[in-house]
Amino acid sequence: MAGQGGDLAGKRILVPESRDLDLFAGMMEQHGAETIRCPMVKILDLDDPAPARAWLERLLTEGFDDIVLLTGEGLRRLMTVARAMEREADVVAAIGRARVFVRGPKPVKALREIGCAPYKSAPAPTTDGVIAMLGEEDLTGRRVGIQLYPDNPNEPLLEAVRARGGDPVAVTPYRYANDSETGAVQSAIRDMADGRIDFVAFTASPQVRRLHEVAEACGLGDAFRQGFARTRIAAVGPVVAEAVEAAGGTVAVSPESTFHMKPLVNAIRRLLTEGEGRISP
Repeated sequence: MAGQGGDLAGKRILVPESRDLDLFAGMMEQHGAETIRCPMVKILDLDDPAPARAWLERLLTEGFDDIVLLTGEGLRRLMTVARAMEREADVVAAIGRARVFVRGPKPVKALREIGCAPYKSAPAPTTDGVIAMLGEEDLTGRRVGIQLYPDNPNEPLLEAVRARGGDPVAVTPYRYANDSETGAVQSAIRDMADGRIDFVAFTASPQVRRLHEVAEACGLGDAFRQGFARTRIAAVGPVVAEAVEAAGGTVAVSPESTFHMKPLVNAIRRLLTEGEGRISP
């Protein structure tokens, strides 16, 4: 669906988003774009919440000196488990007693929702940024609770905590599920390869992997590589940009800071109106 005008008029933008799909697509449609909505990844609770419960029990009984939050979704899912345990207030209090390190703005927002604040934010919202942040700390003898995200055990981060003298206690409190009919993804891959898509706007790295996985499984590997080479790619932040590059793509535009949907939309708009190049929101 496209708007009646605007600086994205006449542009077809593939939106491989699950959470906030309508919101993100609507932002671009307001500026005239035609969006092709292709849900890619759905975030779900764990099939078995035992690992999350065990992590929370350690937080409550032993306490964590430090907590590292990589995603806002992770904290929200942990709080869902805490409510099911009827220990929500206790968990909030325990988090409040720890130094909380965050990867980026999303965990900051999730912390504020429970009345807490971060001790320190990473200089860049990446694993390397978190490692650099922790590199400034003496973690000797400190128990460090680390919230990970699916499909990434993040051994470099855990090893970095150990190298600083800390004892990492990791948890992955949610899972990804594919939320797309394979046919819709195949169609998107073919459209990119045929030059019928002006932009693909990625807001999460699993979206990139899902496109690649479906392409290879369905014999569309060549089409995927061709489409990735000819279609301009927008990435919401450096983690997504890394996934794009790992899949063989080149990021045409990404916000320089404030890695959210609105700055990404504005970055695409400015790229189209001011010419090629990396731009700020």
